[in-house]
Amino acid sequence: MANYPASLLILNGKSAGDELLRQAVSLLREEGVAIHVRVTWEKGDAARYIDEAHALGVETVIAGGGDGTINEVATALIALPDANRPALGILPLGTANDFATSAGIPESLDNALQLAIVGKATAVDIARVNDETCFINMATGGFGTRITSETPEKLKAALGGVSYLIHGLVRLDTLKPDQCEITGEAFHWQGNALVIGIGNGRQAGGGQQLCPNALINDGQLELRIFTGDELLPALLTTLTKPEESPNIVDGQSAWFDITAPHGMTFNLDGEPLSGEHFRIALLPGALRCRLPPDCPLLR
Repeated sequence: MANYPASLLILNGKSAGDELLRQAVSLLREEGVAIHVRVTWEKGDAARYIDEAHALGVETVIAGGGDGTINEVATALIALPDANRPALGILPLGTANDFATSAGIPESLDNALQLAIVGKATAVDIARVNDETCFINMATGGFGTRITSETPEKLKAALGGVSYLIHGLVRLDTLKPDQCEITGEAFHWQGNALVIGIGNGRQAGGGQQLCPNALINDGQLELRIFTGDELLPALLTTLTKPEESPNIVDGQSAWFDITAPHGMTFNLDGEPLSGEHFRIALLPGALRCRLPPDCPLLR
């Protein structure tokens, strides 16, 4: 592997003490592979490291962490000029790893690292919200967002993705829909939404397939709304037999405008954004990502 160009690994601080990862990096370096490692401590670190990656001239920036780390790295990458933009590699080290799982990234550290360094770089889409922030996987709104943002860290660490569902069932007393209006290309809906999923990727919340048909290189966002009429039956039907639920509205568009007169919160790959108006627009093929050849998210 010594002939392969240099990479910079941006590692979430929570994973900095991972001994297996340290060994895997050391082994690759012994084989002559150049890997620079930087550890994030606070928000904004990833953007600084991307500038450093640009100065170093690396071919790949590897996001080592969960969905939030991948999103932060991807968002910083698209701020670089096209001609100098390194490819994105993914090393799944988070709790849920929704994007990495649905993209078919290997769970084994060794295999994931190898893919991140030498895998084929494929152009993928990324979504921009209100011209300022981005998501590569999914924006979720409504009850599901409140559950994801409120689930205690200790519960996440102990139970992984299942923790979101458990915490959600415990908090059913807080269940209330968001009133909103959503428009897109040949799409319009207005009403009470229990959960909204706008997917470039397919799953969120630790394995919940909110947008099961989404692809990351088709220039389209998938929309799924769980409507908020008769809340508890709607939620239970949706969780157990989504294909039979009368409470599901689906749409597809390169952009969506969402207006919520009483305000609502969207979770953008783990990062909350609150407001009364959201403009979500896809940037087609804006990023090159090293993915497995049989990646389910590619058309």
